Amino acid sequence: MQLTYYGHSCFAALINGKHLLFDPFVSANEKAAAIDIHQIQADYILVSHAHADHFLDCLSIALRTGAKVICSWEVHEWLQAKGVHNTHPMNVGGKCTFDDFTVRCTVAQHSSSFSDGMYGGNAMGFIVYAESQSFYYSGDTALSVEMQLIPGWAELSFAVLPIGDNFTMGIRDAIHAAQFVKTTKVIGVHFDTFEYITIDHQDAIRAFENEKIELILMDIGETREV
Repeated sequence: MQLTYYGHSCFAALINGKHLLFDPFVSANEKAAAIDIHQIQADYILVSHAHADHFLDCLSIALRTGAKVICSWEVHEWLQAKGVHNTHPMNVGGKCTFDDFTVRCTVAQHSSSFSDGMYGGNAMGFIVYAESQSFYYSGDTALSVEMQLIPGWAELSFAVLPIGDNFTMGIRDAIHAAQFVKTTKVIGVHFDTFEYITIDHQDAIRAFENEKIELILMDIGETREV
């Protein structure tokens, strides 16, 4: 599977020729200034919650590409009112198949609201099942005992987890999350974008290594096979 990282928690997975874009926040991220959002491809956009640092560019990318947006009911309603009609509302516990992949929505312990303060529905994570491998994107979340259910639903190739602390899990809790979901490969997200969530990269990598887990910190704009 091919992943491309666009900064913060925004990344794309290329699955059987389809571009799955997660939590698009690029245009207001100073660290992603070299990324042209008009060049980002998307067949599907998966939105974990309505906070601007995960949702800001969803409207423009969805309108440009015609991508189907997979999101909470409340985000679905907001997008429909803005003229994005190719949406698929879901909620925690739900599962649905799209083309050659399936999505299950998981619990995320986090708030969710639009920039005007309107309620954004449940924050969610996603398990994505593809033919060759499956992965878990937790979305913004605290460490949660519900994560221990995930190995019963999927044998994961890797997990995408927030590691910046303050608003989400930090390094130590993300290690526990990886152990809960039974993966030894983690793609770190939600770090360094703001002063609140700055981390020491080498200390983080060593902390995961000490628990025999590989932590991958991708550069913004980097594409790699995982």
